[in-house]
Amino acid sequence: MNFFRHRYRILIGPPALAVLITVAGCSSADDSASAAVPSPSAKVMKLCQNLDKALPTKLDGLGREDPEPVSALTAGWGSPAIILRCGVVRPPKMVDPKVAEGGDPDAVAGGVNGVDWLMEKQDDGAYRFTTANRSAYVEVTVPKGQDSSGVLVDLAPAVKKAVPEGIAD
Repeated sequence: MNFFRHRYRILIGPPALAVLITVAGCSSADDSASAAVPSPSAKVMKLCQNLDKALPTKLDGLGREDPEPVSALTAGWGSPAIILRCGVVRPPKMVDPKVAEGGDPDAVAGGVNGVDWLMEKQDDGAYRFTTANRSAYVEVTVPKGQDSSGVLVDLAPAVKKAVPEGIAD
């Protein structure tokens, strides 16, 4: 009986190991984007749900591929993914006087097609944009090397439609 158990491990073990390595190496989870889901108030949640319905299926020519976990508070396009998160907290640089005075080289305020944004350069070379003067903060992260101008132009109509001007909670 011991002989068969030992033989079973030798004959089945290596093929099973090979399958495991192949599956792990080809796992689609490695290619899927992920995003932390914000926890906004009920009022902001409703605005974010409206924004999710208004978002374009294509952003700067890239198809929509939402990140994991799936939520009405997050959206994604392309690979590497441009990630949108609605209902985030106000970024500290949004109220930093140095940014308002133009003294921070990694953060700039500006507007695109009627939507005001705070642009922050990230350590990895990506850019994070957060809406300003809207009733909810919407954050968009554009990976390093991708042009962000078309992204913000394509998002402006949805943001204007779903998230009214005002001061976020």
